Amino acid sequence: MNARNRNKMKRNGFTLIELVVVVLILGIIAAVAAPKMFDTAGDARTNSTRHSLVVVRDSIELYRAQNGGYPPAATFTTALEPHLRGSFPTCQIGNTNANIFTSAANPIVVGGAGEGWAYNQTTGEFVINHADGIAF
Repeated sequence: MNARNRNKMKRNGFTLIELVVVVLILGIIAAVAAPKMFDTAGDARTNSTRHSLVVVRDSIELYRAQNGGYPPAATFTTALEPHLRGSFPTCQIGNTNANIFTSAANPIVVGGAGEGWAYNQTTGEFVINHADGIAF
């Protein structure tokens, strides 16, 4: 065979080693990027909860300005309805229901019994009560 025929028979494509190197590089990139992508949902929940806290705390202050005192713990959600747009926000961290636990401690001791929102009628303090001790 002459050189001309050998060039026609030469295959064009990737070798096995080239493919393995590319797959290895893609695997490393995925291993580095995946935790950052999956943590995005947790960050979104945390930011949503922070926003909810700001909204509820502002509505507590509006109630206080109009009524001369903090809303009563027994009717907390209904007392704040005129100051909120829509329904009372749910707690996105820990127990994701709208239970509000009242506390007499000043300041509220975070991490006690029950999870969800925690409210102190005396001081108007409103925080998240979570076993991890997260307070915003």
